[in-house]
Amino acid sequence: MTIEYTDLYLDGRWVAPATASIIPVISPSTEQRIGSVPEGSAADIDAAVAAAATAFADPAGWAHWDGARRAEALARFADELLKRGEETAIRVSSQNGMPISLARQFESGFPALLLQYYGAMVTDQQDDIRPGMLGGSTMVTRSPIGVVGAIVPWNVPQAITFLKIAPALAAGCTVVLKPAPETVLDAFLMAEAAHAAGMPPGVLNVVPGGRDLGAYLVSHPGVDKVSFTGSTAAGRSIARACGELLRPVTLELGGKSAAVVLDDANLTDDLESFFGATLLNNGQICWLCTRVLAPAARYDEIVDTVTDLVKTITVGDPLSDDTLMGPLVSARQRDRVEGYIAAGRKDGGRVTVGGGRTGDRGWFVEPTVFAGVRPDHTIAREEIFGPVLSVIPYTDEDQAVAVANSSDYGLGGTVWTADPERGARFARRIASGTVGINGYANDPTAPFGGIKNSGMGRELGPEGLSSYQNLKSIYLDMR
Repeated sequence: MTIEYTDLYLDGRWVAPATASIIPVISPSTEQRIGSVPEGSAADIDAAVAAAATAFADPAGWAHWDGARRAEALARFADELLKRGEETAIRVSSQNGMPISLARQFESGFPALLLQYYGAMVTDQQDDIRPGMLGGSTMVTRSPIGVVGAIVPWNVPQAITFLKIAPALAAGCTVVLKPAPETVLDAFLMAEAAHAAGMPPGVLNVVPGGRDLGAYLVSHPGVDKVSFTGSTAAGRSIARACGELLRPVTLELGGKSAAVVLDDANLTDDLESFFGATLLNNGQICWLCTRVLAPAARYDEIVDTVTDLVKTITVGDPLSDDTLMGPLVSARQRDRVEGYIAAGRKDGGRVTVGGGRTGDRGWFVEPTVFAGVRPDHTIAREEIFGPVLSVIPYTDEDQAVAVANSSDYGLGGTVWTADPERGARFARRIASGTVGINGYANDPTAPFGGIKNSGMGRELGPEGLSSYQNLKSIYLDMR
């Protein structure tokens, strides 16, 4: 049975698209078609932006509701998402290969949590009165920034969608969402939840499509802010367009993070956390620590520990509860990862486990570990976005810091140690937007984002909300 949609969700209604083009959805496990949705066009983006702009401009509309009223609407939206949580997880796993156990964590509950979190934040948010240094005082107010163009990738589609739309909606913005063509069935289910929750017309609009459609949305004159998660190359193009337009933009881009194993670490006590920080979601997460830095005196031991861990990973049907690693999202992605494995071998790396395909059908690649990797090897420098780890030796902490910071990226990172205080001191030396000690998790209360080629701006935490707000200073009592 396939899931087929014929209409787009625009202006609070399901409406016919401007063209007859469709996006077929192909299972990465079976290589069979499992559904389709309409492919959006420039005309559909025009209609979506117009609806969002009209909703935003309404003097009695969403942007002018008080925070408590918006929070009530977001709570209803969260409830409708939770009702569809299992179906959301199944759709995501079926489209991108995410193991169902992980989809239930990331895609089922996290979006609702973010709606509740930001709803509570705007309920309590007040104007800030500051005493002046020149006499009088200043009232700092916050208002919604306007129409937001949100562009999300396929790897963790619903969680990343709500990194953007939860704070945007809470702030009073209206949104045009462009999901990736690989993961559209979950986006349409999310639109059904929004509709059932009674979200006002035009506040949330969904138009799927490829890169050209995303570029059209980014440069649309009716858009006031762009939020993008994806590749560094695409991010640079978006940054150029937004810079020319003087349009605010948040960019969460690629990564090549380091897992630094200090000389006192006992990885065997933290194997589940280590797997989560390095190979989660089939290696298809931007903050994963795919460079494992090991002390030279313990190098062979660490290589053996990581190799033995990878040998235990169950690869198979992503809809099975027993699966830890499913297929890659597409044949193109599989070919890309295999190309990096070949490059690792050519540079002199030694495969200790994996390195090939698995199964008769589907886009499966075995989880792979390379030993004998130098920091200048291709697989140690470029983002692979697949289940490939490079174990790199270092001699002392200063060299470990230098190797960790030699990357062009700066999104995530982990430190593994028996002494958390030592780990925190080391983490301060890592040039990255986020670092975990003996594990890694994006906590909703803390800002998430990168430096260098990993982007700019922050999502999550109060900082995630403020990026969708304009600040105004009103100088009081200036007589």
